[in-house]
Amino acid sequence: MAAAGFRLRQRVHASGDPRRTGTVRYLGPVDGHAGEWVGVDWDGGAGGRHDGSLAGRRYFSAAADRSASFARPSALSAGIPLPDALRLRYRVDDFTKEEQDEMYVFSTSQKRVSVELVGTNKVRDKLKNFDELLCASVSFMGVSSAGSPEELQGLVPNLRQLDLTGNLISQWQDIFSLCQALPSLEVLDLTNNIMENDFVESPLLKNIRILVLNNCGVTWELVEKLKVPFACLSDLHLIWNKMNIITTPVGNFVQGFDTLRLLNLEDNHIVSWDEIVKLSYLKSLEQLHLNKNKIKHVRYPSNLPSSGPLGDVSVPAFEKLQVLLLGSNEIEDFPSVDSLNLFPSLMDVRISDNPIADPAKGGAPRFVLVARLGNVKILNGSEVSARERREAEIRYIRLVMGKAESNDPEVLKQLHPRFAELKAFHGIEDEKPTSRMSGPQKMASGLISITLKCVGPSMGEKQPLTKKLPPATTIGKLKSLCESFFKLKDIKLRLFLEEEGCPLPQLLEEETASLVELGIGTGATIIVDEES
Repeated sequence: MAAAGFRLRQRVHASGDPRRTGTVRYLGPVDGHAGEWVGVDWDGGAGGRHDGSLAGRRYFSAAADRSASFARPSALSAGIPLPDALRLRYRVDDFTKEEQDEMYVFSTSQKRVSVELVGTNKVRDKLKNFDELLCASVSFMGVSSAGSPEELQGLVPNLRQLDLTGNLISQWQDIFSLCQALPSLEVLDLTNNIMENDFVESPLLKNIRILVLNNCGVTWELVEKLKVPFACLSDLHLIWNKMNIITTPVGNFVQGFDTLRLLNLEDNHIVSWDEIVKLSYLKSLEQLHLNKNKIKHVRYPSNLPSSGPLGDVSVPAFEKLQVLLLGSNEIEDFPSVDSLNLFPSLMDVRISDNPIADPAKGGAPRFVLVARLGNVKILNGSEVSARERREAEIRYIRLVMGKAESNDPEVLKQLHPRFAELKAFHGIEDEKPTSRMSGPQKMASGLISITLKCVGPSMGEKQPLTKKLPPATTIGKLKSLCESFFKLKDIKLRLFLEEEGCPLPQLLEEETASLVELGIGTGATIIVDEES
């Protein structure tokens, strides 16, 4: 009978440990054990003893092999209402031990003597000003319901931000109730609350601007339903929800969310860029966070209809998108990088920790990315200065000219879409032989000037040298020249290229690569170090 106090799918935590949360999956007897039991599937895929089966009998199917256990009802808690949690966290009705200690001093005989002004004024002010509380956090306190709306409104009438991370709330009616009771509430964080994916009726909650649903078991079907009550959202965070599909109940594109500026879908399971294309017509979207998914390719949706899904004339896809974060995906092709130039307002891009941006995996160094992304002002979190852009573009032009296997303009345009444009902009012409130049003059006219700096600990103090070298000089040859220039013996050298915008110099490890193939031109600085 004791188990009757719980219900299936109810969220609970272990008594005395509100951080150990789980979901009730079974209620009733267990073979070989007296009394009533509650079968719990604990969050996080661990913390249990089995998978829902015991002694050859299956009672329920747990999320993981050892995430389930049976517990006596007395070992579990169904949680507390939000007003109670606020009182516990902010001590409205009683004094903490620390506050009690502050209300006394010790006499010479070590007796506690009450001192009115030491602590009580501070506590009274705390009680008096509680209705002025603007931000509150009751994370991991076992909150399972909103409680009485009247009580909640009377307790924190001016609350603007509420953090409910890691609690037991699962029903949207509780969320709607607390949002209505707190008309000043603008920011609501429900991270780590496993929310139900349906609700019957919902009010219009114009006050909520920022909604955080990280690791809440949310599907896009639920998101489509939430855009009705939360019609005025500016920021929506949906991290860690294992999403891989964006469903659209009407047409091919997500509609509504007219005020949404930021959508955070980081750390989900999105593989296909076609899912992201469905967000093309979110009319106010300025930031799209897609870090830590499994996206392999990016393409600007150029084949969309000339009008938007609601009949808007000539609406470009992702019209207002300024920030696109694609870090830690699986992008490995240059067309994905080049397509970012087609987004009409894009200025801030992150593609770090993708194969295409990792030179160690055959990807491109920063200067190539800067040159290929003509409109980007912030790349991988670092500002692209005017000087860095100029140097990167010139270096990129040299790199393409040195490595190009074909001079066919159409082939070059396909492989390097911005090459001709950059070459013309910077006034760089193809090298043309002239019969009026002698051999030594031809060689001198094609030399590049680079600065060499010794930093190795056993190299001694040496002044930087500026040398003019043929563009075809390989890294291996340059190491030999450095040994001669700086009179270095029996030292194994490592060369690094200093680049603006990069926190660390780039290691030049391909011995057979030439300076021109690496895009190194006049004005470059090479760091000469030694292997440790």
